[in-house]
Amino acid sequence: MNTILRLLIYSAWTAYEKGPYRKVDIPVLHGSRERKVVVSSLARDFCSTLPGNIIRSLRGRRLLWHMLAMAVTWVSVSSGFDWRYFKATRLLAHYLFPAVFFGWLVPVVFPVLSYTVGKVLKDRRAVCTAYSAAQATVIGVIISSFYKAFTGRPGLRQARLTMIDNSREFRFGFLKGGVFFGWPSSHTTVAFAMAATVWALYPESKVARSVAVLYALYIGVGVSMTIHWFSDFVAGAIIGSVIGLTVGNAFSKHLPGPSEPQSHTLQ
Repeated sequence: MNTILRLLIYSAWTAYEKGPYRKVDIPVLHGSRERKVVVSSLARDFCSTLPGNIIRSLRGRRLLWHMLAMAVTWVSVSSGFDWRYFKATRLLAHYLFPAVFFGWLVPVVFPVLSYTVGKVLKDRRAVCTAYSAAQATVIGVIISSFYKAFTGRPGLRQARLTMIDNSREFRFGFLKGGVFFGWPSSHTTVAFAMAATVWALYPESKVARSVAVLYALYIGVGVSMTIHWFSDFVAGAIIGSVIGLTVGNAFSKHLPGPSEPQSHTLQ
């Protein structure tokens, strides 16, 4: 146990000291050797930058975005908007419930699919997207679950059964309300983390960016009408975007630059 703890501390310190934004020189090799070098570098960075990217998603200027998520939640809750939104949209819950299912399915399937496509088509960007989307998902789950463990906010189930306004109810403490429902929405946090990662890795692709944002909005809006309060969705969108941009920028160093030859793809 002590050995594992030392390794985690060493990984976090190394990531903090060197940072994920450092420029690395990936050798220009050919054929299978180049593929192994690129994939190995991505796999190594997935593990080595994970602790550092968790920390970076919570500190510095990014912490201000977390505070904004809290402030927006306070306004939405105290003004009664969460409850009014619930009453106005509750009849749509049946039609948008698939968002709950896809909100957990896509984060599992997308990295695997992107990695497979990248290997088959020898596309470094697709492989990089697979690793970064997977890490963004992991960090999104960790951070949103951490918040949920201390906020303990009930979901919409009780309100849907009784039509009694409990939108202001928070069970502050440790694990007083579990980590499934609550603030912020994990579905939304993960969806926007993945979308922001794609946004960072595809700066010139309007199609990729548009699809990513539309997917995240579908998941976020869908869960805000089925299992989460509106402010859970907004907070998850803000926090998830911070996570995704942090991870996407960290992995973008693996992408070929505009002046690099085509041989820097997975050939």
